[in-house]
Amino acid sequence: MQLIPRHDPHLTVRTAGGLTVAVLRGELDLVLVRHLRPELDALVREAAALAVDIRPLGFCDATGLGLLAHCARSARERGAHWQLVCDQPWILRLVRLTGLDDLLRPRPLLAPPPAPPLPTGPRARAEHPV
Repeated sequence: MQLIPRHDPHLTVRTAGGLTVAVLRGELDLVLVRHLRPELDALVREAAALAVDIRPLGFCDATGLGLLAHCARSARERGAHWQLVCDQPWILRLVRLTGLDDLLRPRPLLAPPPAPPLPTGPRARAEHPV
C-alpha cells in the first residue's frame, strides 16, 4: 500500500492493488468542496479504480453530494471503476432522497477493484491455453 503524502486534515489518499482510496473527513459543505474539488478531479483523471470513503464525515450538504456525483460521473465517463463507501444512515437517506443512488452506488465497506479483463484474440489464446 502506498500512502500519497498530503498535508490536508480533510483528505487522505492511499493506493493498494490498483485501487486509489480517498478518505474524506470533516464537513463536506461549500467551503470544503471548493478546497477538495481540484484534488478529487485530479484523482478521477488519474485513477483506474477510485473509492471515495466518506464514513468519517460529520456533515454533508447538497454541495457535497454534488461533488460526489460529479466525481462518479467523471470516473464512469472515462471508464474508471468508481465506488462510494458510506455507512451513515443520514447520508444514505440524502442520497436516496435526491435520486443519486444509481449514480453514487454507496456501499458500507470498501470492495477490491474488479480484476482486469483477460486478453482476447488469437495471440492471447496461444499464451493462455485453457
